[in-house]
Amino acid sequence: MANPLAQEKEKLLPSVRGSNASKQSASSSSRVFTIGLVGAWYCSNIGVLLLNKYLLSNYGFRFPIFLTMCHMTACSLLSYVGIVWMKMVPMQAIRSRVQFMKIFALSVIFCTSVVGGNISLRYLPVSFNQAVGATTPFFTAVFAYLMTVKREAWLTYLTLLPVVTGVIIASGGEPSFHLYGFIMCISATAARALKSVLQGLLLSSEGEKLSSMNLLLYMAPIAVVVLLPATLFMEPNVLGITVALARQDSKIIFYLLFNSALAYFVNLTNFLVTKHTSALTLQVLGNAKGAVAVVVSILLFRNPVSFIGMLGYTLTVIGVILYSEAKRRFK
Repeated sequence: MANPLAQEKEKLLPSVRGSNASKQSASSSSRVFTIGLVGAWYCSNIGVLLLNKYLLSNYGFRFPIFLTMCHMTACSLLSYVGIVWMKMVPMQAIRSRVQFMKIFALSVIFCTSVVGGNISLRYLPVSFNQAVGATTPFFTAVFAYLMTVKREAWLTYLTLLPVVTGVIIASGGEPSFHLYGFIMCISATAARALKSVLQGLLLSSEGEKLSSMNLLLYMAPIAVVVLLPATLFMEPNVLGITVALARQDSKIIFYLLFNSALAYFVNLTNFLVTKHTSALTLQVLGNAKGAVAVVVSILLFRNPVSFIGMLGYTLTVIGVILYSEAKRRFK
């Protein structure tokens, strides 16, 4: 006589197998989606960097402030579409004048970092620009200490030595070194670090915290308002020259539109990768992204690179990895 329990178990087995298969399929789909997001983040980040370099240096469109204003205009419009119309994230309102002033201050610093980075690309190769940009953790640690008097473990500070040493070595070994470009790149890196520290301080209360996409929605229009007079004063003929360039080569319009849309896509994919992975994963991927950008830029622009320069950049990346690991362990 057949065992009723055994028969019931046999009936349940197919549904259990089906459930496991569906879970594996969902996990596989999620993994593919995450890999696709990371790929999109890499492509948009490296793409906007290389296109900025091409426009500002190789193509001869020497208007970094206007280019930044185009980026911020696209971020303003596309953020509004993404949040208000497409409901990608819930909209968060500004609750007070004080909160608005904090966002305004962050926007000005953000403008400084982006404009400084774009100016540096006029004079420096992407490989060296990325080497200097890798020192962001150093400036973040300095500003965090100065503003919060919050000390990290000594081992954490020790890991910053190879970061700084690497940039010094890379500077000495860079065949295309340009002092003004270097100063602007360092300024942009410091401003980026200052913005991240201030953001944590200024928007720290529960009532003031904004998601990165909502923060961009408010910061980008402020940036446009700040950059417009700066463009008119420092790059007065930019519109006339752009129109003249467009008559000679209509591709310049496509370059500007595509580059501006890509600038928004960088922020969007950065937000999505953080949401679907973690801040630590983002740090690791960011370090690898810098190295990929260096290799791609060298292959694309064929700028001369010395062994000492690459050694310095490698040392900087190693220092950043050690710093991230030290921060994780002593948290």
